[in-house]
Amino acid sequence: MKQKAQKVGRVRAAVLGWLGRPFGLTDVEAWASIGQRNAAGANVSDHSVLQLSAVWACSRLISETIATLPLGMHERRQGSRRPAPQHHLDFILGAQPNADTISAVFWESVVAAMLLRGVARCEKLLVGGRLVGLQFLNPDRLSRTRLGDSWEYRYTDDFGRQRVIEESRIWSIPGWSLDGKNGVSVLRYGAQVFGAALATDEAAAGTFKRGLMPSVWFKYPNKMSKEQREEAREFITGRAAGAVNAGRPIILENGMEVGNLGINPVEAQLLQSRGYSVEEICRWFRVPPWMVGHTEKATSWGTGIEQQMIGFLVFTLGPWLKRIEQSIVKDLLTPAERLRYYPKFAVEGLLRADSAARAAFYSVMVNNGILTRDEVRELEDRAPMGGNAAVLTVQTALAPLDSLGSNTADQQARNAMANWLKDMMASTADT
Repeated sequence: MKQKAQKVGRVRAAVLGWLGRPFGLTDVEAWASIGQRNAAGANVSDHSVLQLSAVWACSRLISETIATLPLGMHERRQGSRRPAPQHHLDFILGAQPNADTISAVFWESVVAAMLLRGVARCEKLLVGGRLVGLQFLNPDRLSRTRLGDSWEYRYTDDFGRQRVIEESRIWSIPGWSLDGKNGVSVLRYGAQVFGAALATDEAAAGTFKRGLMPSVWFKYPNKMSKEQREEAREFITGRAAGAVNAGRPIILENGMEVGNLGINPVEAQLLQSRGYSVEEICRWFRVPPWMVGHTEKATSWGTGIEQQMIGFLVFTLGPWLKRIEQSIVKDLLTPAERLRYYPKFAVEGLLRADSAARAAFYSVMVNNGILTRDEVRELEDRAPMGGNAAVLTVQTALAPLDSLGSNTADQQARNAMANWLKDMMASTADT
């Protein structure tokens, strides 16, 4: 009995080591994360789909773009809105969520989990009831169990130690949802598309491994012994099979004939199938194919690129940014703070690499009295100049806003000179 218990314990330890965490029969998320078969026969999981270049590119494009956008807290005060760097969440969200992670890496992990798993979960790090940090929880190591009206979360760290995390300390950011509570996993609903793409890649790899040749048969005029068949198979495998032997001539002896059992890759449209898989995957992530390097049916040149970038910002990034911002307000701010503070992604950060577009944007904002020159210098990480650089101006002679419609000293002098000249010309005409 003791040996049987030890054997069961070893099996359990091996399973836990392979899975990374324990889970029960009712843990739907855990079983879904293991992977599922599809019509193409490929095993689909978050790890296997990342082997597809399109999934890798789409998930990286969205997560890295969001991670590089400036995120900070803002404040409503006296009818105006302004940055609130004094709020403790401003540093946590925009600079360093915890002692081991910078904000860019943190948000990459969060958005990637939302994209692939449908939800991202983080642990609130509290000291005396005050939020001092956020720790991303690896979905592969997190399990949850329903206990009455609440959830029990169990997390296994890198050393195999398991601990229970209270539900109140869990920050969940769901993705697109059907029930208003739980995010939808793209892996579960797109398993057929991802499985077909994986199967296509495997077929392509096998084709290249065989030297771009379909199945081939060799025919000898006479019956061969077992030894002769093995010798012929070794000879053919070593001299004709594989990409390294492509183009290498082979000598047919003793009346041997060669024929094909299949069709070539062009006829099978293998490359077209792989291209179609890229387009299908891009639809699931709502990413323009040209942004992941697939430009077969689209152009990445000309004026259309700007409109496509705007579409990517509005239709792809916009919903994810809004979910994160609203989730921060709901779970990380107190009821009193929600009336005064709010988080905001600065989408202007996308102009960071485009100096011409950035200059045009600043010019319009300054000339229309929306930003001061000192505010623009602050956005460019330059020291303020003070004086008139902190005054709002408009394009009309760059006059201060509070003087519009009134006669300044200069304007009065010009009017007086014009009236004097007018009187002089009138008197000259009379004489």
